[in-house]
Amino acid sequence: MSLAVKKKERSGVINPIFTCQPAGAEYASIGVKDCIPLVHGGQGCSMFVRLIFAQHLKENFDIASSSLHEASAVFGGMPRIEEGVKTLVQRYPDLRIIPIITTCSTETIGDDIEGTITKVNKYLKKEYPDREVLLIPVHTPSYRGSQVTGYDVGVQALVTSLAKKGEPNGKLNIITGWVNPGDVTEIKHILQEMEVEGNILFDTETFNSATMPDKSSFTYGNTTIEEIADSANAIGTIALCKYEGGNAANFLEREFGVPAVVGPTPIGLKNTDAWLQNIQKLTGKPIPESLVVERGKAIDSLADLAHMYFANKRVAIYGDPDLVIGLAEFCLEVELEPVLLLLGDDNKAPSKDPRLAELEKRANHAEYDIDVIWNADLWELESRVKEKGDIDLILGHSKGRYIAIDNKIPMVRVGFPTFDRSGLWKNPVIGYRGAEWLGDAIANAMFVDMEYKLDREWILNVW
Repeated sequence: MSLAVKKKERSGVINPIFTCQPAGAEYASIGVKDCIPLVHGGQGCSMFVRLIFAQHLKENFDIASSSLHEASAVFGGMPRIEEGVKTLVQRYPDLRIIPIITTCSTETIGDDIEGTITKVNKYLKKEYPDREVLLIPVHTPSYRGSQVTGYDVGVQALVTSLAKKGEPNGKLNIITGWVNPGDVTEIKHILQEMEVEGNILFDTETFNSATMPDKSSFTYGNTTIEEIADSANAIGTIALCKYEGGNAANFLEREFGVPAVVGPTPIGLKNTDAWLQNIQKLTGKPIPESLVVERGKAIDSLADLAHMYFANKRVAIYGDPDLVIGLAEFCLEVELEPVLLLLGDDNKAPSKDPRLAELEKRANHAEYDIDVIWNADLWELESRVKEKGDIDLILGHSKGRYIAIDNKIPMVRVGFPTFDRSGLWKNPVIGYRGAEWLGDAIANAMFVDMEYKLDREWILNVW
């Protein structure tokens, strides 16, 4: 059958899949140690992003705002940057880096971010001669793109500003993309098993924070400025997500000769196999028996589910392009049918992704079509459910939960944000263990649905 790629026909947006570019740059920034991003815009551009991060991760993060008001639209907002930087440096003695993230309002009025940084740097050098605080411009106008492009822009801004050629370090850069702390833990596990020293950009494992006996709690990014700078001296770079870090990987190859491999996102067996093989090619390290055993366990677990419960179940998937395509590839591995893929911003590049052609090729023997809609919103999902009634399972973040509830469709929460289920960010989606978790999560959602609807639930007694 066929795979059709099309743009959403409506010009308006109803129930958006993503939030705006600055949110992505903010997420990249909080993955850096001793870093507080300064969002140059209205108070809400910081406050509401902090809220959604807290909803997802159940932790608080320091994100500052220049807090523009009406006067700045007329006279410019540069003084607010100056005041914001001065306040942060005075208040946080350990602060070492401040990404200055623009928004729709400050991009529209044309504030000179780079010029303001030059001016503020003179002040910092004079008032704090023994202290270096780096100011990084990050341009993320909210009227185009989304959190996905904003994350990519944020990563690229940090890497291009800080990467510095030095002595070879023997490390392998891993640009994670917008993944969960559980995925970062899985990345580290894979590298440890292969005895590869990784340089994780950006290490958010510590977002799974601890409350200590002294009642203190701490949540912080774990990638240092020095590690970002040292990315120019690695033996190679693997960007796990093409649209969330791929440009930074290509920059390191172009500017410093660091070999880059962009994708595929290691969701499912085939993509994880490719990831391990890419690590092997770049480092020369063999794939150990322990990971072969993990792969075998995932195969065994998925084989118990695929033909009996997953076959011919039609799936709608929405979210980040790399996540959506990776989940669609996983679906084909376990006999699920990914009939609707929703990509939620105005970036046309994912609609031409070669992985979609591969999806079509792999699905050609099946009797169903795949619809890929870019610049989509969740109204596209709801319309499909109501018009055709052919969706058996939904994969996506919590913003689509009411569509699943209203139409009594089982749903597995995956992506960002997931705030209506506990602890999902602790579980990996990538790797062999991620594939096993995905299979179990999908099966359990289907089992609950069977019980509520009294739909062949007796099978579970003899399974």
